[in-house]
This record gives sequence, structure tokens and C-alpha cells, in this order.
Amino acid sequence: MKIETIAKQATKSLVLLGALLCWPSAMQAQITVVDEDDDEIEVVDEQGLEEIEFPESMTDNLDSLMNQYMSKTYLTPDNDCQMKNENPTFSKEVFMDRLHRMPTIMEMPYNDVVQSCIDRYTGRLRRSVSFFLGAANFYLPIFEEALEAYQMPLELKYLPVIESALNPTAVSRVGATGLWQFMITTGKAYGLEVNSLVDERRDPVKASYAAARYLRDLYRIFGDWNLVIAAYNCGPENINKAIRRSGGETDYWKIYPYLPRETRGYVPAFIAANYVMNYYCEHNICPMNSQLPTKTDTVVVNQNVNFSQLVSACGFDLQMLRSLNPQYRRDIVPGATKPSAIRLPVADVARFIDMQDSIFSVNSATDKRLVVEVEEDVVKPAKADRRSNKGAQWHTIKRGDTIGGLARKYRTTASKIRKLNGLRNNNIRAGQKLRVR
Repeated sequence: MKIETIAKQATKSLVLLGALLCWPSAMQAQITVVDEDDDEIEVVDEQGLEEIEFPESMTDNLDSLMNQYMSKTYLTPDNDCQMKNENPTFSKEVFMDRLHRMPTIMEMPYNDVVQSCIDRYTGRLRRSVSFFLGAANFYLPIFEEALEAYQMPLELKYLPVIESALNPTAVSRVGATGLWQFMITTGKAYGLEVNSLVDERRDPVKASYAAARYLRDLYRIFGDWNLVIAAYNCGPENINKAIRRSGGETDYWKIYPYLPRETRGYVPAFIAANYVMNYYCEHNICPMNSQLPTKTDTVVVNQNVNFSQLVSACGFDLQMLRSLNPQYRRDIVPGATKPSAIRLPVADVARFIDMQDSIFSVNSATDKRLVVEVEEDVVKPAKADRRSNKGAQWHTIKRGDTIGGLARKYRTTASKIRKLNGLRNNNIRAGQKLRVR
């Protein structure tokens, strides 16, 4: 046999992504697959099939997720959790029973591919699961309200776990964005605005309602939740193509070999996400503590507002503003274009209302310039004090330092330190060098 022929046959064998690993034992050991050229069909057995390809959110580097600013600032380890950092071993009967007992209307079957996804979440991704559980306290109520509004199964609230790892600013390698990973065309079709200043695919509330509508429409097409989940991942066109290739089969596990590579691992990953978000305690996983507010409200503005104005006039935390309003891509709320909402902790809403005149009196042109100069949680001054530095005294900020503490240490005042460094507020960061006298 020629080398080229051998290579082609090997390629065909690799087209399936762990397909037979997921079949219940009663299913056939042989399946029909389509080669990568989409022009030949052959029958292969279970020997030599490649391992499952996990969704993109399950392959992210663990440390990079935990090093995100949001996870470092608003999600912290629970030091009161005394669970051992080890993953117990259970029999498959235990996993089957747990999946069966979950209060869902969607099918949650157990098989080897589902098990491999559970193993990944409870093993190498267990720190990520801690992150999910902490962030879920803020996001899951939003998801549940949207799904309930369209009478969708509430277990779909775990779809963003595998879509975006609960990161509202996540962008996939193909450009899908936000918690629900909308492509720009689909997002706009479901009413999400995307322009240079705003990307509502990143808005947790609006994107959740758009996702609920999209899932409802997919269910009206396919009438099967496994197919709906698969279609959400790869699009209804690919599901219809797989159905045609399978000879008209409409069962997910029967069209499995004809699905795109990542989609074959998508439904098993969804089942595993439901499992781990319900049974994390049994695997000694501790949720992180979240400092994101459990209660928020919105204020609507009719003129442009820059986040730096809110920081300057009201003393709001810049990173909190960004975390609660990720749809504003450049820290500008374009209220002059149309009435626009700003989400705030409930405790800050009254302060915003009381300080409106001060907020809007800040020169907007200056603030737009400052947005470009934002670095982490510090707004660099547009015009720093340029008086002589002769005899100046400097201090390099260490973790735990505050403006008030520096003022006491160097026998000066906080306002003088801010003036010397052109600071508009008390936000400082470790490593920053400040003039103190």
C-alpha cells in the first residue's frame, strides 16, 4: 500500500473524536464516519479512536484563569473550608445515581465520555471549579431569571460554565464573546448592540435574555435538548447536516460521529458541568468567597458619562464599575446616543443620584483623554505637578499601603500627596512610585 494511502486511512480513523468512548455498552461496536474530504464514508470499529477534545473553556491554562484581575480582587479562597485537597474515587454506579437524582428535565446520561469530563473538572480543573462556584453567586440568579422568563429548563444556567468559564469578557478563538459566547451576527439577530463603545454580548443581563430566546428558538426547531445544546455550540446548520448524514437520525448519540469535532465533547461537558456544580462537596472542592455585590440596581443616563467621572465625583471603585458593566468597552457610557444604564451596588445608587450635578460637571473631553491612560486601578494624571523636584522625597508603594497611611508616616496630608502626584483619588497600586514631600 502506498504511503499516501496509508496516511489517508490514518486521517480517516482520526476524524472521530472519542466517539465510541461515549456509547452505552448496548450500542454497536461499529459506526459509520465521514472523512475530512466529505466525500467518502467508511465503517470503523472502536480500535484506535482518538481521545475526546474538550470545549475551549476546559482547555484554558489553569493559572491564567486564576490570575485574572477579577478573580484576584473579588474572589478569594475560603480559609474556613477545611476539605482535603484530594479527589475521592467513586464507582460508575455512584455517578449514575447522582446524575439520575438531579432535579432536571433534560437528559443527563452517564457514559465514558461524560466520566472523562467529570474527571477533568474534579481533577486538573478543580481550582477553576472553585472560581465558578464563587462567581456563580453573582451570575446564576441573572441566568435563572432570563431562562424562567422564556420557560427554559433552569439547568441551562450552567451552559456559560462551558461556554466562557463564567468570564463576561471572554473571547473565543473564533470571536464568540461574553458569558454566552455569542458570535456578532447571532448577537445582533437577537437584539444585542455591538459598536466601538458598547458590546452587549458582554452584558450579563441582556446577553442572558438573548441566550434564553435563542435556546427557545432552537428547541422549537429540534424538539430535543441534547440537539439544542449541540446546535448552540456549532449552529443549527451543522446539526441538520449531521442528521442528513446519519440517514435521518434525530438522537444526539446516533448523529454523534457526524458532528464537528468540538461539539462531540460539548454535550458530555454540559452534563459534567451540571454534575460538578451540584456535587462539588463530594469531591472536596471549596467555593471561593465572592465580594461582588449580591444586590445591584441600575441608573439611566441621558448624556455621555465616563467611568473616571464616577470615580472622581463619587469615589466609586473603578474595577467594580468595570466588573458590573463589562459591556462598555472603553469606560464610556454613551448616554447621548440613547438612554443607557449603569449597574451599581445598591448602596451606591443613592450616592449617584445625590452627586449627579458633580458627575456631569466634570469636563467630558478631559475624561475621555484619561480613559486611554487607565492602567489597572489607577488613572494617570493628564497634567502632573511639574514643579521642581529638588529635595523631593519618594516612596514605592507596597501591598497594604494607603494614601492616609503614607500621610501619617511622612507627616503630611493625603490631599498634599494627591496634589504632588496629580492623583484624582486615593487609588494606588503596589510598585507605583509616589512623591510624598
